[in-house]
Amino acid sequence: MSMIEFHNVEKYYGDFHALHNINLTIEAGETVVLIGPSGSGKSTLIRSVNGLERIREGKLIVNGQDLANPKTDINRIRKNVGMVFQHFNLYANKTILENIMLAPRIVLHRDEEENKKVAMEMLDRVGLADQAPKMPAQLSGGQQQRIAIARSLAMKPKCLLFDEPTSALDPEMVDDVLNIMKTIARDSSMTSLVVTHEMGFAREVANRVIFMADGRILEDDSKDQFFNGEPTNERARQFLSKILH
Repeated sequence: MSMIEFHNVEKYYGDFHALHNINLTIEAGETVVLIGPSGSGKSTLIRSVNGLERIREGKLIVNGQDLANPKTDINRIRKNVGMVFQHFNLYANKTILENIMLAPRIVLHRDEEENKKVAMEMLDRVGLADQAPKMPAQLSGGQQQRIAIARSLAMKPKCLLFDEPTSALDPEMVDDVLNIMKTIARDSSMTSLVVTHEMGFAREVANRVIFMADGRILEDDSKDQFFNGEPTNERARQFLSKILH
């Protein structure tokens, strides 16, 4: 079953053509990694999946709903599609536990006792259950990003989007966040779409690697073909050579 389908999708910012004729299908349970140079359209593509960016032409089907249809309830989409950003966007005036409980309370109207139970389970899943009563400022950047992941998981989404979640972190904090992402990727029920420059992560857990440049998908391969074989596109080969060496 398909979770995400792009059909001839075009996206513009004024006169700037950000996405060119995107055709892409991501099946439920897949982990797909998007890579490419800065400005290639990766973040625009991933942000369009939950309606943060609106497409101009084509169809974008997410969990059976067409985002290009003005009658589609975008909030219904977002109940099932979580997103983790470069920056953590935690509420500074709320405890870690309160940060995680907020969206399920408002959006899902989850029972308060059940909400707290799920929040603590998600904190435990990211290894930070003991941080529940603290404020975000008391945690490191890596811990805050793990909290942001727990917050998304608490909504029990069918799909998680990661937009360069480790790019704002100090190097020594990256591994802890990547390890959490790996456990999510190995969950066969979860669909993950990840924009990252972490090639080790892509090599270990991705089902597919997509290479983008200039708003176009130039390569869509299995991880083995991309890393152990050779991309068919010359620009993708050059990018891979620079990244790996």
